[in-house]
Amino acid sequence: MQPGEAPVVIESESSSRVVLGLEYDGSRFFGFQRQRQKPTVQEVLEDAIARVADRPVTVHCAGRTDSGVHAVCQVVHFDTETRRSERTWVLGCNSHLPDGASVLWARPAAPGFHARFSARGRTYRYRILNRWTRPGLLAGRISWERRKLDAERMHEAAQALIGEHDFSSFRAPGCQAKHAVRTMRSISVERRGNEVVFEVTANAFLYHMVRNIVGTLIEVGVGKREPGWVADVLEHRRRAMAGVTATPDGLYFVGVDYPDYPDLPTFEESAFPRGWNLS
Repeated sequence: MQPGEAPVVIESESSSRVVLGLEYDGSRFFGFQRQRQKPTVQEVLEDAIARVADRPVTVHCAGRTDSGVHAVCQVVHFDTETRRSERTWVLGCNSHLPDGASVLWARPAAPGFHARFSARGRTYRYRILNRWTRPGLLAGRISWERRKLDAERMHEAAQALIGEHDFSSFRAPGCQAKHAVRTMRSISVERRGNEVVFEVTANAFLYHMVRNIVGTLIEVGVGKREPGWVADVLEHRRRAMAGVTATPDGLYFVGVDYPDYPDLPTFEESAFPRGWNLS
């Protein structure tokens, strides 16, 4: 789409596939996937889309998040026979979504695109407020550790996890993945004032994998373990050796890597969609 052009209208003689990017505050939902406990992100999003499409839809996401976990740019797709402009999908859905969830952008899907199976990488961020008093303004949106954390030691320890490994030591008992081998592309830990921030990118993640890694690195950060211990935990492939599962409050699904679909917006590009008249 070139500057000044009208938003693209999705045209098809039958069913078309639409891709959405959205953000949400996980503290307001019982996870992404529909379940008995309500509300869930999938439930409210499908209901909102159905109001715009005038018919039911089913969404498929890039990565299901647990109760309390947030998203900076979750990606979903759905199939529909309804034709709407990108702008109409965004504004229409947002007019029917509850507080705490917002669609950022919409695009027609390229042939073969699937929000989950087309993804080649996913990035998560974990935020810890590291001070002796609990969070007030950020309650529900950040984890809290009152003990002083050494972010440099944590970062050093985390580098042992980069590469292709069996991550069984960081896999929750309820994980339904067929195997625990994942490829971690990068992991960083840094202090930003009173916050310690983790960022990790991998081809895919196991159930509670990021939270279990964070809980393990906290052991290093408070001085209970040496940095080399994390490599030992990874090698033994035993969940009991690792640290406790960190709380969901500080976990954010940041974004998805779709190298075969470069036309999909990045998070930074979603603020002002190309070619839209936003006045």
